[in-house]
Amino acid sequence: MYRIFIIEDDFSLARAMKKQIESWGHEVRCAEDFQNVMQAFVEYDPHMVLVDIMLPFFNGYHWCSEIRKISEVPVIFISSVSDNMNIVMAMNMGGDDFIAKPVDLNVMTAKMQALLRRTYDMGSRVPVLEHRGAVLNLNDTSLVYEGQKIDLTKNEFRILQTLMEQRGKVVSRDTLMTKLWQMDVYVEENTLTVNVNRLRRKLEAAGLRNFITTKIGSGYLIE
Repeated sequence: MYRIFIIEDDFSLARAMKKQIESWGHEVRCAEDFQNVMQAFVEYDPHMVLVDIMLPFFNGYHWCSEIRKISEVPVIFISSVSDNMNIVMAMNMGGDDFIAKPVDLNVMTAKMQALLRRTYDMGSRVPVLEHRGAVLNLNDTSLVYEGQKIDLTKNEFRILQTLMEQRGKVVSRDTLMTKLWQMDVYVEENTLTVNVNRLRRKLEAAGLRNFITTKIGSGYLIE
């Protein structure tokens, strides 16, 4: 069973698509807040996205571009704007296929099944961690927040990964130093403090204030 994310503001069409896809045994979620599509995308972690071009607030090209910053999940554009220029644009923006409206649900299903088969028989997905809109890519050690890509050192990445994986729990300094030692990097307590402070400055410069909390005598916490 695959998870499919539909970004379509024609709710009657979205319901019909959802029903058709679910009949093939897949799980489906439809976007509801068209200003915060990426938050829903990260939380749902879909195997495929179906997206309309004409949407409230931001168009489908925008959301495909944002998805491509953190994921190689297959994206199919669905639109009544089906002239050659828009089809070429959709492919250039990172789309994998295009379905013209009015949507033939059988054609849609056939295209989806073929793309899912090619993608997940041959490749793997990009793992990410998300909190407060910040998305940590576990493959390239980068952090994306509000369209900004924040490059991290290996030490900063490992610290942030550990804290995000243990979100809501205090992580001791000893645990963090052990994580860094696993990378064959010897870390003294003072070095850990320097790395955490430098990571905080990068987060704050990107707009993520108070992202990491110090618990005196205990360690660090992301709430």
